[in-house]
Amino acid sequence: MALQESGEMYLESIYVLGKQMNAVRSVDVCEYMGFSKPSVSRAVGLLKDGGYITVDSDGHLILTDLGREVAVKMYERHTTLTKFLVKLGVDEEVAADDACKMEHHISDESFEAIKKYAMQQLENL
Repeated sequence: MALQESGEMYLESIYVLGKQMNAVRSVDVCEYMGFSKPSVSRAVGLLKDGGYITVDSDGHLILTDLGREVAVKMYERHTTLTKFLVKLGVDEEVAADDACKMEHHISDESFEAIKKYAMQQLENL
């Protein structure tokens, strides 16, 4: 199953929530993303069918290795692009919103180049 932008966003959200709490449930994702229960339920089903998450008997959402790989990639892109844009003088809220849009469409090559450049600039401060 090819993962779309919304699926990447769900995986990243589950990952972020997992860093904040011991167990993540669909209701937590609803609150975090501001989506309805039926929308999250449908997405959870698709992610489960795609092998990106599992759901245990208590309803906890667990990232599979594949799901974690995608989530970590999106999270790194989001945080790196946000920091980079803020460093360029973009308002933090605007930078975070823009990074969220960019993280799903930027190529690996372009992201790695931006990341390398950003790290060099931070080292030179």
